[in-house]
Amino acid sequence: MKRVRLVVFLAFAFIATAIFVRLGVWQLHRLHERRARNALVTSRLDSATVDFSGLPRDSTLARFRRVRVTGVPDYDDELIYAARNYNGSPGVNLLTPVRIPGRDTAVLVNRGWVYSPDGATLDLARWHDRDSTFTGFAEEFPSVQGRTYSTRPRVIGRLSYDVVAHALPYPVAPIYIVMLGDSTVAPDRVARLSVPPLDEGPHLSYAIQWFAFAIIALVGAGIAVKQSRRDDGPSHPADAPWPPNN
Repeated sequence: MKRVRLVVFLAFAFIATAIFVRLGVWQLHRLHERRARNALVTSRLDSATVDFSGLPRDSTLARFRRVRVTGVPDYDDELIYAARNYNGSPGVNLLTPVRIPGRDTAVLVNRGWVYSPDGATLDLARWHDRDSTFTGFAEEFPSVQGRTYSTRPRVIGRLSYDVVAHALPYPVAPIYIVMLGDSTVAPDRVARLSVPPLDEGPHLSYAIQWFAFAIIALVGAGIAVKQSRRDDGPSHPADAPWPPNN
């Protein structure tokens, strides 16, 4: 019976080890992907700024490239991107369509963050920019299903191309611009957004943890085998009866 329990325990330990190793390798693979993505993003952010018309039409290829657009900001049709926290404070992002002369399609520009106590209400007239050229990096719309507030169609709760296209009275480009600049919060201007974080995430620490679990499982299996051999070994001479029977 002891041997059966040992076999079951060893089988469980080896299966657990294989799973732990596989999870550790998976985390290393994700770390490699993260580093490759960071290198790609860095190279694109370090590239020369181009006009919006010079971006690749494929949003995947255009993403994170430095870009500028010059035109007339349409503040009458500006959208509010609600529930955007910044350093723990509630606020909104301002999504401003920019009309390019001679073109029907507008370019949406995320001009940055403004404090809003409820994360949805704002006096938009206070936050107009004097500039007609907006510079930042290109971003693609999220692929999730978007939504707006039921009673306020210009307040976006979840961003997507569909909700933006539905809210504006004219066509809008499938790529938008995240405007860069001074991200310091001030009472008289919009705080620009920053480039996305390029850290490596927790993948390396997770991989180390999974490999540590695998080592623990193997050590436990070795201890169990050693203990089983000790229990099955010959009895110690001191255990023999004394005096010996004749």
